[in-house]
Amino acid sequence: MEVLVDVSLGLAAGENLAIMGPSGSGKSTLLSILGTLECPTAGQVLIDGVDPFQLSESELAAFRSREIGFVFQDHHLLPQCTVLENVLVPFLADGRAGPVEVDRAKELLQRVGLAERSMHRPAQLSGGERQRAALARALVRNPKVLLADEPTGNLDSSTAESIGGLLLELQRETDAVLIVVTHSASLANKLQRQLLLEGSRLHEC
Repeated sequence: MEVLVDVSLGLAAGENLAIMGPSGSGKSTLLSILGTLECPTAGQVLIDGVDPFQLSESELAAFRSREIGFVFQDHHLLPQCTVLENVLVPFLADGRAGPVEVDRAKELLQRVGLAERSMHRPAQLSGGERQRAALARALVRNPKVLLADEPTGNLDSSTAESIGGLLLELQRETDAVLIVVTHSASLANKLQRQLLLEGSRLHEC
């Protein structure tokens, strides 16, 4: 069974895009391919001129950690770590985080309104605060590509509105490419473009 057929997509730095579609249409598969977590059976993925699937396994892991930020529906914060430690996790691929990296993490936590909560564990945070921490973690390495899979799906409408606005605000500041998979028309309408994935193909909404 072909999940994705003739999918062609190109975005420049600073652009953002929402991908919508029914459950099971292949949205998460597309995001996994764009995030270099799943290799396509045909075609090519280029990120800043690099085909990541031509890299060795270790090179690919380093590339993914450096160039791609992920935000998931479930925050995926490590429960045993503080908020600050969770934000610093992407640096573990290169070893320990130094003073510059710690300062960057603290700067982002300030930016997302969690400076006073940096030493708390995830269980001590609200759902919205956990997603704010996840945003900071996704952006801590200044990735060229930011991928968000239902980033407001587990939040109430007021918190979802706040997180959606913050996501776009931070993306504009970093000039990253942002691709959001969502069922939320409210969130999708905040982005520059909206595409529908249906019948294994991408269509303009």
